[in-house]
Amino acid sequence: MEMIKMFLEELAQEAQTTRKMLAIIPAEKFDWQPHPKSMKVKALASHIAELPTWITYAVTTDELDFATMPYEPKDLQTNADLMTLFEESLEDGRSHLSAAKEEILSEPWILRNGEQIYSTFTKGSLIRHTLSQIIHHRAQLGVFMRLLDIPIPGSYGPSADDPKF
Repeated sequence: MEMIKMFLEELAQEAQTTRKMLAIIPAEKFDWQPHPKSMKVKALASHIAELPTWITYAVTTDELDFATMPYEPKDLQTNADLMTLFEESLEDGRSHLSAAKEEILSEPWILRNGEQIYSTFTKGSLIRHTLSQIIHHRAQLGVFMRLLDIPIPGSYGPSADDPKF
C-alpha cells in the first residue's frame, strides 16, 4: 500500500473521532485546567484542531523555525470557532497530502528555534508523528473532560458513557 494513501485513510478515521471529542467542549470550560502545569482546555483543544496543518508543513516545507515563524494561537471564543479551526486545518492537511508524491516522504524535515534543533524527522515520519500527536492529545483531552464530568464519546469502540456499554 502506498504510504500517502494509508496516511489519508488514517487521517480520515482519526478526524471522525477527533470531531466527536472537540464538538462537546463547552466554551465556558475553555479556561479550565486540571493542574497549574497542564494546558487549559482551550489551548489543548486548539492544538488538537491545528495539528492537521503539520501534515501540510511536512509535505510543503523542509523545516519549521519558530525564530522566523513564531506561533500565534487563534482567538477562539466559541465551540463553533474551534470546530471551524479543526475543519479548516483538516482540509488543509488532507488536500496537501493528497497532492503530495510518495518520494518526498523520505526527505528530511527539521523543527527548530533558530540554531536550536528540537527534532529531525523524515517527512513521512513527521506525518506519522502528527497523527500520533492528534491521538495522544485527544486522549489527554478525554481525561480533562472526564474530570469535568462531561460524558465522552467512544474512540475505538464505546466509552463508559455510552448507554450501550
